[in-house]
Amino acid sequence: MSDATPQHADHHEGPIRTPKQLAVAVLFAFIVPIIAIILLVSFVDADNKPSAGSDGLGEQAVAARIQPIGKVVVKDASDTAALKSGEEVFKAQCAACHAAGVAGAPKFGDAAAWGSRIGAGFEALVTSALKGKGAMGPQGGGDFSDLEIGRAVAYMANGGGAKFEEPKAPAAAASAAK
Repeated sequence: MSDATPQHADHHEGPIRTPKQLAVAVLFAFIVPIIAIILLVSFVDADNKPSAGSDGLGEQAVAARIQPIGKVVVKDASDTAALKSGEEVFKAQCAACHAAGVAGAPKFGDAAAWGSRIGAGFEALVTSALKGKGAMGPQGGGDFSDLEIGRAVAYMANGGGAKFEEPKAPAAAASAAK
């Protein structure tokens, strides 16, 4: 009848069929991960090199990013010789808008445009100049002192028909200058 013992074949079903293939597979199983680890460590350890043409880490680029935003300038209030006249302040700061009447600014010398403003008084005009009004931004704290802005207001208003006296330096500063 039939033999109940199964017949086994001598061939293997897996990819490794010989002892030589087994040795090579074990060798690669250790070497490939070690090489991969070495490559990853060298990649991580390498210096950060920016892309070609980038100067983001250059000395000038870094200096531009860390430069101070502002600076403090201390002016001597008793130095009356350095105070600008109303005409100088007008030419340096006010003429950009008031010479051409930009954004509703009254033109220099236009008596009709300055009439109602002059009627409000000198102090109201200086306050508007220092704090801003309408499209005009505040001028206080800029390149010119409040006294110099007042002188420019008197100069412009007098050009429009007012008879304001140009503000003088404070008496304490004048006596300290002597």
